[in-house]
Amino acid sequence: MTFHIITIFPDSIKSYIETSILRKAQEQKKVKILFYTPRDFTKDKRRQIDDKPYGGGAGMVMKAEPILKAVDAILKKIKRGKSYKIVILSAKGRQFDQKLALNYSKKLDHMILIAGRYEGIDERVRKALKAEELSIGPYVLTDGELPAAVLISTITRLIPGVIKFESLAEESFFNYTKKKEEKFLEYPHYTRPEFFSFEGKKYRVPKVLLSGDHKKIAAWREEDAKRASSLRK
Repeated sequence: MTFHIITIFPDSIKSYIETSILRKAQEQKKVKILFYTPRDFTKDKRRQIDDKPYGGGAGMVMKAEPILKAVDAILKKIKRGKSYKIVILSAKGRQFDQKLALNYSKKLDHMILIAGRYEGIDERVRKALKAEELSIGPYVLTDGELPAAVLISTITRLIPGVIKFESLAEESFFNYTKKKEEKFLEYPHYTRPEFFSFEGKKYRVPKVLLSGDHKKIAAWREEDAKRASSLRK
């Protein structure tokens, strides 16, 4: 999959996508991540990409035309027959979740991610592009670059070959992608040492995990996942 990110601050997320699993995914050509700045699609000497909002109000609004031209340039690169989706990262958008991430990882060849700043993006961008607005949570961030990075991370790890399937199968929300009624969080993990003390309190690994009985361990993990999931409803 190719991610096309339209942003005026590409450096804000470049260091993130160039480390760990995302770096390896790019090296293995599982994904490609490209950046575009709206300033490159302006004609005025100041290369202005924002302006005051009509009707008054605080802050500035990102102009429509530079963004639309950037998207047009991207679309010209996408080969005919390849699937794509245009997304505006916005606090008022649809909540992004694991089910959407899995769907995108399976069905899309390209994602165009438009990262807003300031008071937001001229509404005509969404209308002209029929873009989908997505939010990563019920809160407001200072920018759209962080949500773009979240989408890239979540979707990339679900692309076949990026992470071993066995590592995904028991994660939180994995079952949710199959059947809604099986929306369990992941069971807790433990590693060495088996026992330690911290601030006068003793902490041990649950005995069942030391038993070697894989059936009992599987049952314990399932029950703990159900319990954790019920506590968060």
